[in-house]
Amino acid sequence: MRKIERDKWKHFILAIPLGAVLELTGWYFLPHRPILFTVSAFMTLVVICYGFELFSKITGKGHYEVMDAIAGILGGSIGIGITWLFL
Repeated sequence: MRKIERDKWKHFILAIPLGAVLELTGWYFLPHRPILFTVSAFMTLVVICYGFELFSKITGKGHYEVMDAIAGILGGSIGIGITWLFL
């Protein structure tokens, strides 16, 4: 198994609280629609993670890599899942 780069871990770890905040925000605005706010939190997470990578590519500030976005989406999904368990 290949060693996971430190940069990917950073995206993964920082996205966990992002996913939790998105889930809590959805719960705040749509408390009686758990599937809807969970799906909207996930879709927002995908847009933010990939949008950050696109911003890096377009502006040249940073390094564009799709695996960074995927690592962020995985971490954020864990944050969403953990938060969903407590709601």
